[in-house]
Amino acid sequence: MGYRAMGMLFAETIRGLRVEKGLSQQELAGAMYVTQSTVARWENGSRLPDAAMISRLAQVLAVDASALLGAVAESRERACVIMVEDREIVLAGGLSVLKDVMPDAVVAGFEWPSDAVEYARKNWVSLAFLDIELGGESGFDLCRALLEINPRTNVVFLTAYADYALDAWGRGASGFMLKPITPESVRAQLADLRYPLAQRSPAG
Repeated sequence: MGYRAMGMLFAETIRGLRVEKGLSQQELAGAMYVTQSTVARWENGSRLPDAAMISRLAQVLAVDASALLGAVAESRERACVIMVEDREIVLAGGLSVLKDVMPDAVVAGFEWPSDAVEYARKNWVSLAFLDIELGGESGFDLCRALLEINPRTNVVFLTAYADYALDAWGRGASGFMLKPITPESVRAQLADLRYPLAQRSPAG
């Protein structure tokens, strides 16, 4: 399944301008004094530059800085949210709740941790709901992998067992929820995230 991720509008803009100028990623990186991997992240939507970098990008690409700033602002309007749960029926129910509570967010679901990690490498994940027991794998290990990719990802652990709560808090979690998730429990988490989302959730 394909999902439009946070940062994609800017990604499309910067890639289009680079190609229009006949520059390779390496050439743009050289002009910006950054690595090629940084440019690649801008173009795949997994990273957004700060204001100072945008100003220099505008100079290098000979465009109005306000156009780039606008693309960044619009890119940040949609949060990217994932849920990882190895039981298909639970995943489907959870995704339905998340989409209802956060209709403006990009919401993606995964049964396999490896698929979630691959997605996170390409998209700026703002919020991740992770089952603690993922078949033969651990949600704690997945949390660590996601935070290595993006330390500002809010991780909320999901489990049917309250005994896991203490462990969850020691793993960099932003929150902890008992399954099954409900609109009310999701809204409560959104109100208390470590890194608040740019978008507003609808009132319950």
